[in-house]
Amino acid sequence: MSIGWLGLPDIIAVLDDERSVSDLRRYFAPGAFTGSQFEALGTASKALHRDVVEAEDLIAVELLNARVPAGVALDLLQGDLGLRISDELRKIPLAVNLGDKTAKTYIEDRGPADRAWRLLTEHRGLKKAIAGKLLARKRPKLIPVYDDVVACALRGRPGYWLWLHEHLRAEDLRLAHRLRNLRVQADVPAEVSDIRIFDIVFWMRHQGDHQRRRCPGLAGFGPSL
Repeated sequence: MSIGWLGLPDIIAVLDDERSVSDLRRYFAPGAFTGSQFEALGTASKALHRDVVEAEDLIAVELLNARVPAGVALDLLQGDLGLRISDELRKIPLAVNLGDKTAKTYIEDRGPADRAWRLLTEHRGLKKAIAGKLLARKRPKLIPVYDDVVACALRGRPGYWLWLHEHLRAEDLRLAHRLRNLRVQADVPAEVSDIRIFDIVFWMRHQGDHQRRRCPGLAGFGPSL
């Protein structure tokens, strides 16, 4: 049961644990986890179709053990939903990072990323985690991958995008620097974003212990907020 987000000291403690480097290396080991190819799939064509949802994006979501229902997929590929999502994506620079000062403009309530997310979840009824994964595929530096395991590990509540943005900005970008250090230590592929490293560390740490009902969250940490 969620009792409040982990605080920044707890988060840094998880990242600084020696298991974080080994977990990242294990995640990206050849053939270990299909999700390790989430960013890499179709790299050559991603820049050409940066604002358009393609079939490869739907396959990439499946690599994270999620699936866009067939009707929604068709609407994204050849229907009005795809056109409306593209309209919102065009308003979001490809290079903007969630830790950038300007990122809040895109992820806040009624910003373009939020509008795209609502089109998927409210207009077409797509599950929230799946919608987030699809948008993370199109804007991987800005939109974090977030599922039940990560939410439970962090003891999360609604508003994850803004919460993570604020933590990435806090204490002279302490969290952002730590994630970049982990990239170097674990030799994470260049196309993988900093916020994806964050997701993988917490997912790997908690996925083995996660329970679907009444899971207490990541063991050994209390709420700091």
